[in-house]
Amino acid sequence: MQKPVYLDHHATTPVDPRVLDSMLPFFGPKFGNAASRTHSFGWEAEKAVEAARRRIAELAGAEPREIVFTSGATESDNLAIKGAMEACRARGNHVVTVATEHPAVLDVVRHLEKQGCQATVLPPGDDGLLDLSRLREAIRPATVLVSVMYANNEIGVVQPVPEIGAICRERGVLFHCDAAQAFGKIPIDVEADRIDLMSLSAHKLYGPKGIGALYVRRRAPRVALAAQMDGGGHESGFRSGTLNVPAIVGFGAACAIAGPEMAEEAARTGALRDSLLAQLEAALDDVVVNGSRTLRLPGNLNVSFPGVEGDTLLLSLPDIALSTGSACSSASAQPSHVLKALGVGPWRERSAVRFGIGRFTTAEEIDYAAARVVESVRRLRSLAPGGI
Repeated sequence: MQKPVYLDHHATTPVDPRVLDSMLPFFGPKFGNAASRTHSFGWEAEKAVEAARRRIAELAGAEPREIVFTSGATESDNLAIKGAMEACRARGNHVVTVATEHPAVLDVVRHLEKQGCQATVLPPGDDGLLDLSRLREAIRPATVLVSVMYANNEIGVVQPVPEIGAICRERGVLFHCDAAQAFGKIPIDVEADRIDLMSLSAHKLYGPKGIGALYVRRRAPRVALAAQMDGGGHESGFRSGTLNVPAIVGFGAACAIAGPEMAEEAARTGALRDSLLAQLEAALDDVVVNGSRTLRLPGNLNVSFPGVEGDTLLLSLPDIALSTGSACSSASAQPSHVLKALGVGPWRERSAVRFGIGRFTTAEEIDYAAARVVESVRRLRSLAPGGI
């Protein structure tokens, strides 16, 4: 077993060796620009890009022409929300989202408010799930867009996306879904889920960093979207810029692997997650699971250890890669906005630790991590018997 043990797969995943193998030729002899239409180097690159586009679309239940390549889910969120609100300005200026969304959604909504848009940020239940009745009440005649993530990046809670999509379709508003954490981990079908815009990222499913995609519905209904980056009209005019061919190829390969292996991988990582929780609960008092115990990603476990600061626990475990929250907001010293939105109380916010189990995690690593966490929690609690 190699150390440190990596249990932070929600922050990023290692590139699958099969994905890397697919990418390497495009750093070497297959170096063409996919927009070069007059010679074989460009044709070869374009062919590879379109093959990857088909693979991503297939995993999403979409059509290839509905996949727009971006630099990652953050850019996709910006393009989806800003682009939809701008394109539909004559129709309304109201957006609905949830307090547990990723900063790439919440910060965009705050930006739009400064530009004169109106926003409703709904609170989740204490299990992290959106109350559908509150969503129905929040939608107004001026509502253009609802943005709800598929699965939360901190607590792993999976939202009732098909039901949300049905409400949005019934009310005639667009439904944007940040599916960066869920895509490739659990089945997603944009048709069955009635998703109109969906943000994706390759590095969450064993692909390379710096490449993502936005699904833009082009049929029943066709979504109007204003480009946020101009210059060349690439990607059907939605996102200009030279395509990152090696990364796109890797994204496609990651999707081709994820599809047929998804069910088995989910069962395995879910079993490892359950084993980890069982070992922690058997050895420690007061292990509190944050978020729904059942409606969550198979590889996610977010728990609080009363009496122990999460940051202090992580510092005592240099041999295990863990986190206390989102890697995308790690520069902030503030407690998790996700746990705060759940109303769990300051002690659970400060003592929370996120375990992210992935494709290459072994049972030996889980047993080792459980033993080390138990050892550290016991020691830290003994040093602070009054709790935090």
